[in-house]
Amino acid sequence: MPAARNICFLASNASKAQHALERLTARYGNFPPEEADVIVPLGGDGFMLSTLHGTIELDAPVYGMNRGSVGFLMNNFEEDGLIERLEASEQEIINPLRMRATCSDGTVKEALAINEVSMLRAGPQAAKLKIYIDGRLRMEELVCDGALLATPAGSTAYNYSAHGPILPIGSDVLALTAMAAFRPRRWRGALLPKNATVRFEVVNPEKRPVMADADSRSVKDVIEVEVRSEPEIEHKILFDPGHGLEERLIREQFV
Repeated sequence: MPAARNICFLASNASKAQHALERLTARYGNFPPEEADVIVPLGGDGFMLSTLHGTIELDAPVYGMNRGSVGFLMNNFEEDGLIERLEASEQEIINPLRMRATCSDGTVKEALAINEVSMLRAGPQAAKLKIYIDGRLRMEELVCDGALLATPAGSTAYNYSAHGPILPIGSDVLALTAMAAFRPRRWRGALLPKNATVRFEVVNPEKRPVMADADSRSVKDVIEVEVRSEPEIEHKILFDPGHGLEERLIREQFV
C-alpha cells in the first residue's frame, strides 16, 4: 500500500490488546478512523470482523494484528517496523453476504456478514428448512440443527467446524453447509455460484423456532431468510507478504 502516515489503532477489551494500544499509540500516534490511511485493529478475529463492519463506509484498508485467541484474519503482532510492514503489505478484497430476514411478526431485518449467515434451531427440536436457489426449490426438507452459507474468507470458521469445504479465496463460489443433518442424513452440502441467491424457508416455525445469525448478529423467530453476495461492498484487508488469505487457506488444510 502507499505510505502509511496516519494510522488509526483500535483495540478489543482484552488486556493484552489494551496494553498494545498504549505502546503503539505512544510510538506511532493515533488518528481518528476518518483521517487514517490505514486502520490497525488489535485483537482476535471477532474484533477484526467488528472493525470491518464498523468501518464499512471508510476507504482506508484494515491491517489487523493478533492480540486475541484466534487470528486467521490477523497478522502477527510486532511493535517494530510497523510502517515498513504496512507499506510492504498485500491487499485482499472480499465481498460480504447480505442477509434479509423476515420474522414471524412480519418485521424484516437486514445485516451483512463477512464470514457466514447461519440458520440455527432455537428450541429443543431440530429445525426443518426448505432451501431455494435462485427461486427454484432445491431441497424440500432439511431436518438439522442448522445450515449456513459461507464466503471463501469465512470457510475456515464455523463452516469448517461443521465439516464444510475450505474455499480458495479467489473462487467465485459459496459453501452451503448443514449442521448435524438428520434428514437427509448423509447430505454433505453444496457449492454454489457466488452470484446465487439462497432462500431458507422455515417449516412449522411455531413448533420448531429458528434464529438467523450474520457474523454473530442474531435475529430471532425468523420464518424466511434470503442471502446473497453483495458485490458493491468491498472490504480491503492487508496481510504481510506471503501470508495472505490464499496462503492461509491452503495452509489450514495441511495442519
